[in-house]
Amino acid sequence: MGSTPTQEARMSRTIILLFHRNIAKSSANRALRDRAAMIPNVEVVDVQSLYSDGVIDMFTDAGAEAQRLLSADRIVLQFPVQWYSTPALLKSWQDSVLTRMFYIFAEEEGDRLTGTPLMIAATAGNISGAYGLGGANRFTIEEIFTPLRATAHRCGLPWHEPYVVFTADKLDEAGLVEAAEGYANAIETFIAATPSASEQEAE
Repeated sequence: MGSTPTQEARMSRTIILLFHRNIAKSSANRALRDRAAMIPNVEVVDVQSLYSDGVIDMFTDAGAEAQRLLSADRIVLQFPVQWYSTPALLKSWQDSVLTRMFYIFAEEEGDRLTGTPLMIAATAGNISGAYGLGGANRFTIEEIFTPLRATAHRCGLPWHEPYVVFTADKLDEAGLVEAAEGYANAIETFIAATPSASEQEAE
């Protein structure tokens, strides 16, 4: 028996925004993307393919991005760590979309997004031991995510434990499969821990 339109409208929805300059040449992020796309009610959006020039207009493009976020029950930002930070497109997305939602149209958009859970999924090139006071990179991966965590706090987006894949560009096929399965498990845990309002009402 098929779902009614009302039932379909109440289905929990998870949006993964993927920020990678060339996903076709990626191994780890592509593996994560492909596995995540297999999870029911999860949509993966390749943001680079939408804004290949890196420009996101605050009043046109960002309006569509705001509506995408508002349609979601939870949000995942997926990206490779680059020079201890995020890809340039993710910063551009923050500058345009979040500035629009929380400073220009706060009541209509930002206030409505507040409370939407957020998870970070990232790949890093070095080993996990390199991230820390005694490691080559000195700072922990959690410290590197501090600007994102501060942004989540400012926007009222509950922070969920990040999923990080280390030595991402050195993984063999088995390692990629393991990383992808770990990602799927992390997303499913995220979904289970953050039921939508309609799911809570149904309990």
